Amino acid sequence: MALLGFISKEKKKDLDKGLEKTKENVFKKLSRAVVGKSRVDDEVLDQLEEVLISSDVGVDTTIRIIERIEKRVASDRYLNTDELNRILSEEIAGLLEENKSGETTGFDSELPSRPYIIMVVGVNGVGKTTTIAKLAYHYKQAGKSVILGAADTFRAAAVDQLQIWSERVGVKLVKQPMGSDPASVAFDTVKSAVSENIDVAIIDTAGRLHNKANLMNELAKIKRVMAKVIPEAPHEVLLILDGSTGQNAFEQARQFTLSTEVTSMAVTKLDGTAKGGVVIGISDQFKIPVKYIGIGEKLEHLQVFNRYEFVDSLFSQ
Repeated sequence: MALLGFISKEKKKDLDKGLEKTKENVFKKLSRAVVGKSRVDDEVLDQLEEVLISSDVGVDTTIRIIERIEKRVASDRYLNTDELNRILSEEIAGLLEENKSGETTGFDSELPSRPYIIMVVGVNGVGKTTTIAKLAYHYKQAGKSVILGAADTFRAAAVDQLQIWSERVGVKLVKQPMGSDPASVAFDTVKSAVSENIDVAIIDTAGRLHNKANLMNELAKIKRVMAKVIPEAPHEVLLILDGSTGQNAFEQARQFTLSTEVTSMAVTKLDGTAKGGVVIGISDQFKIPVKYIGIGEKLEHLQVFNRYEFVDSLFSQ
């Protein structure tokens, strides 16, 4: 049973398919947890805890969910699989709501600022470049003009990949030779966005520096130079995380939230993993809203995160 429906049937179908591995993992274990049971006893709760942890929800978040379920079933402890799925989905949606995940408006909504500056952060290999391309695609499809900034000047491949994607999507790219000052690229990108009356500027940043102090200093410098053009820039710092890495994604989030002020997150590669629970845990532990999820390789497979549709895809039969 869907809690609420906001996205099109086609997008919901993509979401269901993208979360198939996680759903199959959760369902099989949930079914085993309640087989032969007529009530939620300690054994069911123990097995439910194991299901959530094995789906990379995380220990702390799992404990919170179990405690909430215990309160829910205290008066009426009888259940079947459908009932447990419903209670779980409602409690998880509640957690996501508390952390403001899934409250994002669509790409066609009015921008809070124009030009709207997005600084994208994340380690190499998490799908950062392709996510930037997908964001550009969706904004362009919504009728907005977009410019990209290749400020990851430490890797030639990063600039080349962004160049290819900018041409495919049909948006302008600002770049400089490898080894250039990343802040200079960011400055030029924001300046171009203002002078060319562009709606959205998306700026890539380095995924790996020598240590956390270097990362912090570099990102702070990029933000400072952008603020010379637009004092409020960047309007958004979007952290890209690879959902298939499970607990490693938690560590990446920890490092980047210590290094810079992350305001939103995108969790990618959920279609290739049974660890989709990482979306729930990361949102809960870091209190930063999940704004997008990646559920496939196509440009269309980056979706604005909808908490109700997400939990429905995981728990509905």
